[in-house]
Amino acid sequence: MSTLPAFHPGLDFTIPLFVPGHRPDRYAKAAAAGADAVILDLEDAVPPDAKDMARDALTLSFSTGPVLVRINAAGTLWHADDLAAIARLKPAAVLLPKAERVLTLDAVAAKVGPDIPIIALIESALGLAEARALAAHPAVGRLAFGSVDFCADLGCAHVREALLPARMELVLASRLASCRAPIDGVTTSIEDAGEASSDARYARALGFSGKLAIHPKQIAPIRTGFAPDEAEIAWAKRVLASGEGAAAVDGAMVDEPVRIRARAMLSRATETA
Repeated sequence: MSTLPAFHPGLDFTIPLFVPGHRPDRYAKAAAAGADAVILDLEDAVPPDAKDMARDALTLSFSTGPVLVRINAAGTLWHADDLAAIARLKPAAVLLPKAERVLTLDAVAAKVGPDIPIIALIESALGLAEARALAAHPAVGRLAFGSVDFCADLGCAHVREALLPARMELVLASRLASCRAPIDGVTTSIEDAGEASSDARYARALGFSGKLAIHPKQIAPIRTGFAPDEAEIAWAKRVLASGEGAAAVDGAMVDEPVRIRARAMLSRATETA
């Protein structure tokens, strides 16, 4: 179970925005784009011949908000140097891609220190099989879904039907470990705001509390998707006005579990207003 504090700036966000680590000219633009956190990416967004340059460019000075770093996976040529850089830089959190083994988490935590939480990216069948153990690791503050890599590993399409079991397992693993609700994977379409918003709303309905963004254009629609709409807010108010015990609202039964959901919805609406 996580030993991290109840609130941590490197963990408590809805929309983290990726920016390629080898493009420091984009760092400040990313910080000003309206996301809740910025992820400096040393992994997928950076070609092999730019890995060292990206690592050398890492800085926290461009933002007053949380800055996270996604390192290269264990077993790659760059992993050890990335960990050394993280220990010096001390970002708000570190994203570990291809998280699959508790022993890897032990090694990463030992290198970066106890003050830098780990967000474990679940991107493979093995990672999903170990998700409950990974979420329960004391250095892990949150799980995130690397849905595109996950589909590549399984050979399945990047569609909701194929990914539903994995998404629900991440929500369950997080809850069982008393971990923060997980972060959903990316929407690959940059130009389709409706798709990003719909994907965010779907993720919220499943129990996710955040979603990775790959472009500033996705921030506003993702935020809309995670905010309860007017109809949901009105429903929640009617539920809470129904009193205590069993009641009926809009022709449906209401009891305490439903009121808990209504309170959470109104709290979420306040947070995202």
